[in-house]
Amino acid sequence: MAPLYNRAMALPASRFFDPATEQGVLRLSIAFSLAVALAGVVFGLLANSSLIIFDGIYGLIDVVMTWLSLLVARLIALSTQTDALQSRLNQRFTMGFWHLEPIVLGVSGILMIGAALYALVNAVDALMSGGRHIALGPAIVFGVVSLLAESAFGAFVWRANRRIGSDFIALDAKNWVIAASMSACYVVAFVGGVLVQGTPLAWVGPYIDPAILAVVCLFVMVAPLGTVRRALAGILLVTPPELQAHVDSVARDIVARHGFVEHRSYVAQVGRGEQIELFFVVREDDPPRPLVEWDQLRDEIGDALGEASPDRWLTIMFTTDREWTI
Repeated sequence: MAPLYNRAMALPASRFFDPATEQGVLRLSIAFSLAVALAGVVFGLLANSSLIIFDGIYGLIDVVMTWLSLLVARLIALSTQTDALQSRLNQRFTMGFWHLEPIVLGVSGILMIGAALYALVNAVDALMSGGRHIALGPAIVFGVVSLLAESAFGAFVWRANRRIGSDFIALDAKNWVIAASMSACYVVAFVGGVLVQGTPLAWVGPYIDPAILAVVCLFVMVAPLGTVRRALAGILLVTPPELQAHVDSVARDIVARHGFVEHRSYVAQVGRGEQIELFFVVREDDPPRPLVEWDQLRDEIGDALGEASPDRWLTIMFTTDREWTI
């Protein structure tokens, strides 16, 4: 594993944090997340705000999971490069690293949900115990600064992913939106706490921090559910209906034009990788053909399925025995 990091650290800073690449955006996100998360924990402790502390802890979890996403993205990129095919790593993982992508996405979403559930329990406990008194001044200052910073960086990540189209960056952009929403919530809540001071509603003040934390936790628990569902579909090799229909349409056309008996297809979407296995049953009395013709037919089928990509695992087999297709 060491060579991966050595090559990465040898890159110039302009390439290491290149916003035009998946890995560059993830590295920028890690650095920015770490700074915001540490600041959140410090200010949360100073202000005695469980909401800001949770924001910081949420950010630290996001840093760890984004780092894992970066590692997997690096491994997938290396596995699809010809000069890396003879490496010891690729010899141990001959099937590639696509299967790691849904695992990381699923674990990331589940960790976020778990952290929010734990914070929700603490928030309910604080509400039942009379609330929490916080230093509203520092809390508001930090809330405004973090809201502006998180919104700006979230917009940057979202725009970058419009060109890149990465599930990892999409999840990261969603996390920045969640973080900015949390900051907006506690800015509004803390300003409300200042406004009710010295009024008949002053008793509401101690309940603002845990109440808003509970609402934020419910939002955080719901937001990653779609990502977790898609990740589980990839882990369980659930066949995407659209991809299956496209593959079967191409295969049926090949069967009809070349007089084959039938076809069998096996399709899965694992992260960014497409796994397609096509078996064609050929008549036993089919005239012999040179191997080059079968290869040309494979090229024809591959072109019909779509543009070749390093993230597509395509197997095409011709046989007269149906048992080979099962």
